Amino acid sequence: METSQTTVLKGGEWLIKESSPFETFIPEEYTEEQQMVKDTCCDFLDNEIMPIADRIDKMEQGLMPSLLTKAGELGLLGVSLPEEFGGLGKDFVTSTLVSEALGGGFSFSVAASAHTGIGTLPILYFGTEEQKQKYVPRLASGEWKGSYGLTEPNSGSDALGAKTTARLSEDGKHYLLNGQKIWITNGGFADVYTVFAKVDGDKFTAFIIERGFEGFTRGQEEHKMGIKGSSTVQLYFQDCKVPVANVLGEIGKGHIIAFNILNIGRLKLCAATVGGAKRALDMSLKYAITREQFKQPISNFGAIKHKLAEVALRAWAAESALYRVAKWIDNKETELVNNGKPFNEAVLGAAEEFAIECAILKVLGSELLDFAVDEGVQIHGGNGYSDEYMISRAYRDSRINRIYEGTNEINRLLIVDMMLKRSMKGRLNLMGPAMSIQKELMSIPDFGVEDEELFSKELKAIANFKKAILMTAGAAVQKFMAKLESEQEIIINISNMAIETFTAESALMRVIKLASIKGEAAIQYETDMMRTYLTDAADKINKYGKDAVNAFAEGDEQKMMLLGIKRFTKTEPYNTKAARRRIAERLISEGRYAL
Repeated sequence: METSQTTVLKGGEWLIKESSPFETFIPEEYTEEQQMVKDTCCDFLDNEIMPIADRIDKMEQGLMPSLLTKAGELGLLGVSLPEEFGGLGKDFVTSTLVSEALGGGFSFSVAASAHTGIGTLPILYFGTEEQKQKYVPRLASGEWKGSYGLTEPNSGSDALGAKTTARLSEDGKHYLLNGQKIWITNGGFADVYTVFAKVDGDKFTAFIIERGFEGFTRGQEEHKMGIKGSSTVQLYFQDCKVPVANVLGEIGKGHIIAFNILNIGRLKLCAATVGGAKRALDMSLKYAITREQFKQPISNFGAIKHKLAEVALRAWAAESALYRVAKWIDNKETELVNNGKPFNEAVLGAAEEFAIECAILKVLGSELLDFAVDEGVQIHGGNGYSDEYMISRAYRDSRINRIYEGTNEINRLLIVDMMLKRSMKGRLNLMGPAMSIQKELMSIPDFGVEDEELFSKELKAIANFKKAILMTAGAAVQKFMAKLESEQEIIINISNMAIETFTAESALMRVIKLASIKGEAAIQYETDMMRTYLTDAADKINKYGKDAVNAFAEGDEQKMMLLGIKRFTKTEPYNTKAARRRIAERLISEGRYAL
């Protein structure tokens, strides 16, 4: 493991270099302005969305567009857009905070996220000056609503397998689109769409399409398991006439738009799911405190305390990872702008630099929310299965998050794939550290930690988790070489090791920084959450590592690597039951997620 002489890490470098807690952004560092923005979003949900959640789910005509218009009037749809296009020009951390704060708004959150993300950003980042001036101010204000058409009946994860075609008209003034798109969020009411088609059957290209273009029709609203209040339709193109001026980006370069937008979308989805998990926890807390069984609140029972604490500490850890990455992207964007890159290239370049981390966050956040709502229903008992309680809506609405923005399976495969490709291109030195760890396995193991520095044992544990990943991944690459991509089960195990390690390290960086600010005695709550998460992560990494090793190693190599996994996931004994009790009691006394 390298000791970083510089605290500025590139994407993926956290795996091979030490991170500095003092260069790690934590939520406790929000500015007063950022907190005000967050409060505005929370007030909007409390006053405008929650009281009419049933009406939204029934899809009252014109209701969702009117809510987006109200959000636009408050500036919530243009927080990160440049002021010259009607936005507020705020930084990436602030826009992430908006995504989190609005994330508990059920179907409204989906509509708002689609509008501000895939509905607006492709035009902002890839449009000509004329296109940006025409569309972005209207999208920023909410006057026009945005949507995005990529998925087709036979192309989901394989986006480039799209069949929709575009050919130039005989007079050279229009492209004629023919085909179909499905699962189009905001599709039923949007005014402007970014749609992908293949020019001449092979040049994957993006187009800006307005509602009312000749040859463009929309299907009926889909009946979905969850997010029922969000508009989801199919789009049909039959010789749809799109002006040549509405080509977005370059002919044949549509994949650049589609894939670059995904990086930001994955991080923002994590933000929304973290916000949703906190709201689900608040619902569960309120119910547990007021619901009595056996002549006492169910919040008094250890089993319920365990559930409440587990949701809280997972949300806290995911939040730690989320804002760590958001600030990395923010800093990289600033660096690129200072080096002369235009705004759009700086934002996309920064997001691409941390594409690995964005994939980690997408998986982390979506699975956090699923866990939070599932435990929420269980805490509510039979009432959790009733539509009279919002937790049932939260449960249904959560499930989609593991599917869009790239399924979690695809994202897990991408985490390892991107790391290996960067290593082969010289962007990330993985094989050197991996080889040195194999040599370390032949040495006498060091099972003790003599250093009494604050949190030294936890720092040692994180360093060892990374060694377990590098050892396993390095051996798998040596075994399979180019054929590793076919060993998806092994790749997913390695990705799971990386997700747990990155999250645990983010939690530790946050606690160390807080300790330097407040003192160790003042952060018992945070320390309990970090140590509990880290202790459980060690067991998970051990399991993932053993499953991966047993899938490809045999004989002495297998024995040596299994011993390495055991050695690298060894942690000090810790009473997680007592820690969870303390966490739960703090939550119950506050009556809500208070951090």
